[in-house]
Amino acid sequence: MQKLVELSNLYFSLPTPSFKRYLFHKIDFKSKLIGILGQRGVGKTTLIRQIAQNYEIEQSKMLYISADNIAETLSEIAIKFSSFGGELLIIDEIHKALNFAHELKTIYDFVDIKVIFSGSSALEIENSKVDLSRRALFYELHSLSFREFLAIKFGLDLPVLELDEILKNHQDIAQNIKKEFKPLEYFKLYKEFGTYPFFTEGELGYNLRLNEIINIILDSEVASIYNVDSDKINIIRKLLHLLCASVPVELNIQNLSKEAGISRNTLYSYLYYLQKANLLEIIGANFKNKKLLNKPDKIYLENINLYNILCSDKNEGSLRESFFISQIKIYHNLKYSNIGDFKVDDKYIFEIGGKNKGFKQIQDVTDSYVVADDVESGFANKIPLWLFGFLY
Repeated sequence: MQKLVELSNLYFSLPTPSFKRYLFHKIDFKSKLIGILGQRGVGKTTLIRQIAQNYEIEQSKMLYISADNIAETLSEIAIKFSSFGGELLIIDEIHKALNFAHELKTIYDFVDIKVIFSGSSALEIENSKVDLSRRALFYELHSLSFREFLAIKFGLDLPVLELDEILKNHQDIAQNIKKEFKPLEYFKLYKEFGTYPFFTEGELGYNLRLNEIINIILDSEVASIYNVDSDKINIIRKLLHLLCASVPVELNIQNLSKEAGISRNTLYSYLYYLQKANLLEIIGANFKNKKLLNKPDKIYLENINLYNILCSDKNEGSLRESFFISQIKIYHNLKYSNIGDFKVDDKYIFEIGGKNKGFKQIQDVTDSYVVADDVESGFANKIPLWLFGFLY
């Protein structure tokens, strides 16, 4: 226990950013068991430290542990720490712990202590033999929004915008924001290194770190959680590159499985793994566990920076649509649309394109909008793409 306490003290001695991610304000701090899931590198470890520091609990009564660096079971540690007066146990990398679901259930049922834990977004919580859904509150932390990037990089304190607010007042909003910074100049930086908070550790090494994270997600998390052999992981890696080279509107499942050298059912399983790991965003697909119930309409990399690592020849249309999806999916339902590109909340139609994109494909369609890249401000139903980066 002494060694764990020493490491925990080091964790709490680290500088904690004052800026809090969007998810911090959604947490129910009264819950006894809180789970923060998300892709590696999105800032889960920092977030749970901020959550812990929000409690009126002395640091000596908090213990941080990483599940990949413990000799005892989680319940044994919790029982022991609680006997010393501990009130809050923080568990990082929960997916590395043996029988984590059973251990968390035991702690919840028999130990008088609060628990915050983080884990991979690929974690199979819903398929666990132990039902944690009745005991834990689960939250998912996604990559940085454009607004959050501006706050961390430039200290700009800009408000979160509602979708309806953007649709109705985007001209006035854009004009006011333009007084604070040059949107297109900063949006270009976001596209290069803005979706993961570790850009603060050095922008020149950002792509190297991101490439390493992708490798860890595949070689460690996907491999262990889904029991995938290393040679099959290489096929999954190849699949990512193939998807990157595919234009979404030209997606052909049969050709994709043939190029990857795998059966269609295996392809569906791999797509499921990659979506669960937050490396892919699949529009239109409906999975029941690993079984695909209907074919996907479009497949994108989960965020715009992944294209810098995985794509040798980036498609601008894919980049724009990927950004739009990544920003709007947090609080809104998004579907493929035969008219335009996407239908949001079963009401709004959006067509995504460059600055010269017109309304030909959605003319005379009620509640339809063109979302245009490379423009500072819009007019009428034409809205700048970057403005959707303020939705969270």
